[in-house]
Amino acid sequence: MKTTGNTIFMTGGTSGIGLGLARKFRDLGNTVIISGRRKDLLDRIAAEDGIEGITLDVADPESIAAAVETVTTRHPDLNVVVTMAGVMQLEDLRDPAHLATSEDTIGINLLGTIRTITAFTPYLLAKPDAVIMTVSSGLAFVPLVHTPTYSATKAAVHSYTQSLRIQLADTGVQVIELVPPAVQTGLLNGTPDPEWMPLDAFLDESVSLLRQHPDADEILVDRVRFLRDAERENRYDQVIGVLNSVA
Repeated sequence: MKTTGNTIFMTGGTSGIGLGLARKFRDLGNTVIISGRRKDLLDRIAAEDGIEGITLDVADPESIAAAVETVTTRHPDLNVVVTMAGVMQLEDLRDPAHLATSEDTIGINLLGTIRTITAFTPYLLAKPDAVIMTVSSGLAFVPLVHTPTYSATKAAVHSYTQSLRIQLADTGVQVIELVPPAVQTGLLNGTPDPEWMPLDAFLDESVSLLRQHPDADEILVDRVRFLRDAERENRYDQVIGVLNSVA
């Protein structure tokens, strides 16, 4: 992926990693459009950061279809789509009430990703330097047991991304997976742990990796390799124990 001169559309770009990455891409000389469910928040970001926003609920197929029409009409040079939208909630699997949380998480994290990619792929196939960037998590590889559906959806996003990359291998569309570790954002109940990776440090390292390795399949900061490489390095049992003993 080239890191300048793109027109980039991001789902879930109103806070945390999404907004931070949008600002980084803008500063590198890209046109960036973000989306989210709250118009007031999008309007504030547009006023403060100069980043265009459109309303979008990735759990709603009609909302996705409308977003495709809006973005491609306003920005016919669109060549990059980043599926950043996601939610992370605690669940007690002994309580049947967790099912509603699980269904919401799947609808946003997994189906939202698949529907967004499906809607935009035909358009991107005709564009030069086209990129689809998915966002999984280190928890795709070793789950946090208190957020089971979140971890499961990120594992599914990882698997889906691999299949997508292979199916699009003979096209001009590059498929990249961004794999964050625990980052200091408000994703989990608005209470980031000071031991998690600082947001600015994650953004700086991720963008640096994109610039150094434009053909990369995965963007892996050093902090996430503890989880990403656990199984291949025969550390899985140890890592899942360490991760969940402090969860």
